[in-house]
Amino acid sequence: MNTPSRMPVVFVGHGSPMNALGGPTAEVWRKVAAGLPRPKAILAISAHWCLDETAVTAMAAPKTIHDFGGFPQPLFDMQYPAPGDAALAARAAELLAPMAVRADQDWGLDHGTWSVLAHMYPDADVPVVQLAMDLSQPMPAHYDIGRRLAPLRDEGVLILGSGDVVHNLRAAVRAENAQPLAWAQHFHEAVRDRLAAGDHAALVDPGALGPEAGMAVDEHYLPLLYVLGASEPGEPVSLFNDYVDLGSISMLGARIG
Repeated sequence: MNTPSRMPVVFVGHGSPMNALGGPTAEVWRKVAAGLPRPKAILAISAHWCLDETAVTAMAAPKTIHDFGGFPQPLFDMQYPAPGDAALAARAAELLAPMAVRADQDWGLDHGTWSVLAHMYPDADVPVVQLAMDLSQPMPAHYDIGRRLAPLRDEGVLILGSGDVVHNLRAAVRAENAQPLAWAQHFHEAVRDRLAAGDHAALVDPGALGPEAGMAVDEHYLPLLYVLGASEPGEPVSLFNDYVDLGSISMLGARIG
C-alpha cells in the first residue's frame, strides 16, 4: 500500500543539454521537485550510462561529466557537486542480488542526471547515486530491476529516471520553433496516454504501440521502465512537459505516486 512516507518516483524527459542553462522546461522541473517530499538520497537512472553489466556509482564525491560537444562554454563550466552515497549503492546491490552489481569508482554524474538535478535540487545537497543500464538485457529486465528497487521508496530515496520516450537525433529539426514530426508526435501521445492510464504492460513493449517505435525508441526510453517497475498499478500519475522538442525529442515527464 502507498503510505504518506513513501517517495513518489519520477521520470524526466531531459532533452538537450541546453536545458541545464534554464528556461521553461527547467522551471517545470523546479516545480515538480518543490512538490515532492524531501528525499534522503536520489537513485538516478540516466540514458547516458549504458554498459553490458549493472553498476552503481559508489564514490564519495561523484564528478560532473560533460558528455557532449559543440555547446556553449557555460555548459562546460557547470558543476554539480552533490555527494555520493556508498550506503545507498550497497543497498541497491543488496536488493538486486543475486544479480552482480559492480561498485563503480570512475563514472560520476552525466548530463542526463545533473542537467535535471541542477534545477530540481540546485544546492546539490542531496546525495546522488547513478545506476547503469545493462543494454544486453531485454526491456522486461529493466522493468524488473525497477520493481526490485521499489523498497527504496520506503527508505526516503527518490528513484529518478532521465531519458526521452521519443529520441531521434538524426531526424531532429534544428530550427527555432520546430514543429513536431508527425510520427514523433503520434508515438509521444501513445506513450503519454498509456502512462496516464497506468498501462505498464503496453509500455514495456513499446514496439506494440505502433510502427513509429522503430524511429522513436532507443536507450533513452529505458529509464522509464525502471520508474514504472518501481511504481504500483493504481498510483496517481501526474504528467508534465507534454511536448516534442526539435521535431523528434519528447520532453514528457511523469510523477507517479
